[in-house]
Amino acid sequence: MSRPLSDEERRRQISVRGLAGPENVGELKRNFNRHLHFTLVKDRNVATSRDYYFALAHTVRDHLVGRWLRTQQYYYEKDPKRIYYLSLEFYMGRTLTNTMVNLGLQSGCDEALYQLGLDMEELQEIEEDAGLGNGGLGRLAACFLDSMATLGLAAYGYGIRYEFGIFNQRIAGGWQVEEADDWLRYGNPWEKARPEYTIPVHFYGRVEHGPGGARWLDTQVVLAVPYDTPVPGYRNNTVNTLRLWSARAPNDFNLKDFNVGGYVQAVLDRNLAENISRVLYPNDNFFEGKELRLKQEYFVVAATLHDIVRRFKSAKFGCRDPVRTSFGSFPDKVAIQLNDTHPSLAIPELMRILVDEERMGWDEAWDITVRTCAYTNHTVLPEALERWAVPLLESLLPRHLQLIYEINQRFLDRVYASFPGDHERLRRMSLGGGGAVKRINMAHLCIVGAHAVNGVAEIHSQILKDSVFKDFYDLEPHKFQNKTNGITPRRWLVMCNPGLAEVIAQRIGEDFVSDLDQLRRLRDFVDDESFIRDVAKVKQENKLKFAAYLEKVSGVRVNPASLFDVQVKRIHEYKRQLLNCLHVITLYNRIKKDPGKPFVPRTIMIGGKAAPGYHMAKMIIRLVTAIGDVVNQDPAVGDRLRVLFLENYRVSLAEKVIPAADLSEQISTAGTEASGTGNMKFMLNGALTIGTMDGANVEMAEEAGEENLFIFGMRVPDVEALDRKGYRAQEYYDRLPELRQAVDQLSSGFFSPRQPDLFRDIVNMLMNHDRFKVFADYEAYVKCQEKVSALYKNPREWTRTVIRNVAAAGKFSSDRTIAQYAREIWGCEPSRQRIPAPDGPPGITGTPPPNPGTPSEPPPGTPLYRARLNPPTQNLPNSPPERTRQRIPRPETPGSSGGPPREPPGNPPGTPRTRNPPPPRDTPRVSSAPPNPPQIPLQ
Repeated sequence: MSRPLSDEERRRQISVRGLAGPENVGELKRNFNRHLHFTLVKDRNVATSRDYYFALAHTVRDHLVGRWLRTQQYYYEKDPKRIYYLSLEFYMGRTLTNTMVNLGLQSGCDEALYQLGLDMEELQEIEEDAGLGNGGLGRLAACFLDSMATLGLAAYGYGIRYEFGIFNQRIAGGWQVEEADDWLRYGNPWEKARPEYTIPVHFYGRVEHGPGGARWLDTQVVLAVPYDTPVPGYRNNTVNTLRLWSARAPNDFNLKDFNVGGYVQAVLDRNLAENISRVLYPNDNFFEGKELRLKQEYFVVAATLHDIVRRFKSAKFGCRDPVRTSFGSFPDKVAIQLNDTHPSLAIPELMRILVDEERMGWDEAWDITVRTCAYTNHTVLPEALERWAVPLLESLLPRHLQLIYEINQRFLDRVYASFPGDHERLRRMSLGGGGAVKRINMAHLCIVGAHAVNGVAEIHSQILKDSVFKDFYDLEPHKFQNKTNGITPRRWLVMCNPGLAEVIAQRIGEDFVSDLDQLRRLRDFVDDESFIRDVAKVKQENKLKFAAYLEKVSGVRVNPASLFDVQVKRIHEYKRQLLNCLHVITLYNRIKKDPGKPFVPRTIMIGGKAAPGYHMAKMIIRLVTAIGDVVNQDPAVGDRLRVLFLENYRVSLAEKVIPAADLSEQISTAGTEASGTGNMKFMLNGALTIGTMDGANVEMAEEAGEENLFIFGMRVPDVEALDRKGYRAQEYYDRLPELRQAVDQLSSGFFSPRQPDLFRDIVNMLMNHDRFKVFADYEAYVKCQEKVSALYKNPREWTRTVIRNVAAAGKFSSDRTIAQYAREIWGCEPSRQRIPAPDGPPGITGTPPPNPGTPSEPPPGTPLYRARLNPPTQNLPNSPPERTRQRIPRPETPGSSGGPPREPPGNPPGTPRTRNPPPPRDTPRVSSAPPNPPQIPLQ
């Protein structure tokens, strides 16, 4: 079997319709050398692969800077409504390749590195994942940023610059071991510190009421220092900003303590303040009422709200001095989207700013707050809903607790007026409540203080209205909406699956990259034999490539001809990895019972991280590894069944495994998964889905046809009926022999002979208190898996089903989701219009088609991936530079994105110095700043 082609080798084979021009490649090489020498202060004798990665990253960033500046200038000139997306998590992953795709630089960079004798894939693997999120919620925020930039929205992401992101997972002895994710240890080439916009954030203290209003006094101050990361849209010259706050202690030490040793202790105590941005909390489906977490939530909210108000006051005027004094237009110029309840304190914080600092009346301030804020709910699990203890809030944020009390009282007065005498309804809808310790329900606060509340899939939004927030829906039904989640096709197709992207582009063109609905046109090719062959070939090459990766990183060999059955997501009981495990055991038992019977070979891969304090999730990981130990070492099984746990699942690993998957496991109990986005990624990349009618699976089945997915198990009404009847696991255990055999093997220690009772807790949970009813869906799941195997035996029909799924994936673009948010919640219209290029005159509202010679813009009709024709002509990393009279290349002008060096490297001594001729008038040089830029800060 031939080895899989690398992405670079694939691109070399593709049509020569649009090549990276030699002048573009030459400029990229010069800029690469310039950064290697001047930014990294290295030469080729001592440079490492990491140095080459950083040189490439800075070279690519040069092409962002001019667009970044021009985008902000354009926003100040046009003064559009600005969108602020507040999230405690942004799971960005790697930036380099995504940026090259969005700027159209990938072909040129590929060719430049090829000529320099460097391996693009090797450099890409060096980049650290920016793991500032736990899973779906943080990755959704990252996809939304990409779409907001692509749709030309004046949008800003706001979050925390965690020093340590989601932990790195290592499997030792079958158990999960957490290691710190020190993702910043080598620096981050994509961010820019903005200390000039540092904002003081206050905690603790006391509140004093007087004739002038409330004053928050005697507070402890922590400084919020912003770090900006550019977020480019897809080839539209728009580069938006992700601003992440880092906590710093103020420097106002009391010097009189110096002589008594207090100074050193004071310096050491700075760490207490800076711990706020030290680490991401590794739980996103379980609420922990820890003080540090509450500090994080208020920290990001307070810094962001002050930044928003500052920008509102100074927008369009090009200065930081307050100019706008009236807040009447605030909701017309500002939209704040709260990504779950984590930033819910934005509501009382905005009220505090308007009432206490701007001296506004309550009614006017409340009207502005409600019209500005909107809330997205991401879960129906009760343990995930935030309820902060009143004593903690009273200590940490005394003024905000007072404001919440006032909001609650006025709200309950309105409820009572609508439902007089219904005291039970008042109790249910109150923002406060609880038992011995009174708590504030932050979801209720968000609903009351927002003008729009949305779920993230149709079934989820309906559950919110029917049960979770039914009382609020009865009072204000106009607030509730649905916005089904989506994924960005730039990262999750073009970047991670270039083979499939090119096969699609050859049939329907490339416009699908920014208009995913065009994938519907692939339905015309369901019976096209050449297309069927091409899609199947791409999938097989992706499987070969991932198999080679697995062998390289873990030493595990898998059969690339087997069915790749993949379940990758956070480890949680409601996601039912245990149901998958029971099926694996059942397959194993069937092979052992009848070894001569033909079986469709399967490689079952399960991956994901368990929250460090979640015992049952860690036991599930241990069970997967234990099953793998038995199955993979049984000679009677051979390569017909392999079980792997994918260690340290993260964005960059998802980009490898998803294109290689044949079967996507989306098997949560109906009514528990809000939406899911992994299901959409697998669908777009040509995996078929086995799943329940839960989350976005419902809409995927509607789009593709339920017959093109493997749907099984209980629906939401069935689950509700079983709850009313009473779920009894023993009944299923007694009735289903294969289930009983699998459970007995867990109980007896078959998979853990050295510790027979190792999985006692799992068995006890399944038999006695399984909230997610694994046994109830076991029989239907096993039968559905038999249908999967039967279809896989027919490769042509399997691939035709894959094509139908890919053709139906257009709805699940985050571009569609964001367009709906913009029109239906934020009150602004997305635009595909390209803003002025950085090399064009300012003030122009449109630009002509890009010139093919411009290195940062591809010519019209250029394919997604371009051929490389020229063989390597230089091997710079291995050839030492001249050390006599040769001058190191330097930029033509300070701050430029990199002009040609004044003297080409490699000239022999004595060669007359000549300046390169200026570029032709129709080939503008990309500059990092436009001519005569207005004097405004980049914000």
